[in-house]
Amino acid sequence: MAIVAGIDSSTLRTRIVACDADTGAVLRSGKAPHPASEASEARSTEADPQSWLHSLGDAAAGGLLEGVRAIGVSAQQHSMIGLDAGGVLVRPALLWTDPRSSGAAAALVSALGGPAAWTEAIGAVPAATYTIAKLRWLAEFEPAHARRIAEVLLPHDWLVWQLLGHPQRRTTDRGDASGTGYWSPITGEYRQDLVKLALGHELMRLPEVLGPNEPAGHTPEGLLISAGTGDNMAAALGLGLGPGDAVVSLGSSGTIFALHDQPVVDPSGTVSSFADATGYHLPMVGTLNAAGVLRATAHLLGRDLEGLSELALRSTPGAYGVVLLPYLDGERTPKLPHAAGSLTGLRAESMTPEHLARAAVEGMLCNIADALDTLRAKGVAVRRVILLGAVGRLPAVREIAPLVFNATVVIPPPGDYAARGAARQAAWALAGTAEPPQWELPDVTVIEPDPDQPFGNAVRQQYGVVRDQVHPEIAERD
Repeated sequence: MAIVAGIDSSTLRTRIVACDADTGAVLRSGKAPHPASEASEARSTEADPQSWLHSLGDAAAGGLLEGVRAIGVSAQQHSMIGLDAGGVLVRPALLWTDPRSSGAAAALVSALGGPAAWTEAIGAVPAATYTIAKLRWLAEFEPAHARRIAEVLLPHDWLVWQLLGHPQRRTTDRGDASGTGYWSPITGEYRQDLVKLALGHELMRLPEVLGPNEPAGHTPEGLLISAGTGDNMAAALGLGLGPGDAVVSLGSSGTIFALHDQPVVDPSGTVSSFADATGYHLPMVGTLNAAGVLRATAHLLGRDLEGLSELALRSTPGAYGVVLLPYLDGERTPKLPHAAGSLTGLRAESMTPEHLARAAVEGMLCNIADALDTLRAKGVAVRRVILLGAVGRLPAVREIAPLVFNATVVIPPPGDYAARGAARQAAWALAGTAEPPQWELPDVTVIEPDPDQPFGNAVRQQYGVVRDQVHPEIAERD
């Protein structure tokens, strides 16, 4: 039995899984937090990349990598590691969470001619998270550092380079490269003109973009290292995403992406078109409001999330006419940055904790369904939704989601899916086959919408009427 491993380096920690290369069964796993560094203590949105190596070593303790023949690396997307002409780190890495580059992102969008120009160039409108926005920020606020930068690596690029023993060749993959803002998934080429627009000069060296099953190289000990990828792309690979599949990740905010056979160009900038780790594409939309809506409502009602779910299931579809527009933090999809939440349909008989709880769950899921419809409107098929996050396992969410989404809902157990995807990529590179190995997703719950219950359409219609009445600008834009 061949054993492969996947490493996922997130903002806070490193996770490692060792898997059977043929079946994907997890044989061993480990995790460790990134140790504190001066950079991380001074600003949580910066990091010394060496701390990622320390946590990798801690996570691999106890022989976790014993017998492993190939390793894949997943890591947080968009971040920026600037190196000088000699390959020396110029300053601590700027992480994707750093908000200081929001003004730089807006300036870049304007400098190229607006959102439509960017979506035509790279398939997306750069936000503060993007690598290119961090380059623009650096040029404005740390010009001496900016002038020294000769090359830029992403976290997964840097980790692969370290594992390979600092070779002259630098590599990346199309999935992670598509989040930089200067590599286009539409053309498959770098845009040095966009680098210059941001940084003030072109980069001396750009990482080679590897194919999905192409190895980055071998360690000095002979261990194969695959191309690696960004965390969302690795999660899609780990979940076994196929045509017609979408992932809905319900954190405090929502991340929605689907597998598609071509890039999606959306002049409005609502849909960002990334590449995936298999040769396809991952069009993505985001909502500012997801699980946070349920937590806030639970707090208001003096319950925990399980208690909120129990209350919601005591109500009926449509929550007795109560509708919650869940724009508590404004909203990205639809574009309502200055909106607030709205609660309508209150009558004496509907002002109960049960109906309010149901309205919160339905409102959150209807907002996610609107985002899924945004993908569908661009030709992206969505027939099956893989629901991630702790709130996705709440009984109320599990019952209501298939009706509102009008799709099969798959709920996998908690797992390190980005690390699993990195391991699957390693198995693919090790096998050298045209397609990745078929790894079954174990212990999933599959919920089909009931065609005999039209409640989902009724809930969506009720929600849509209120949404368009309160925010007619949405219908005007459409």
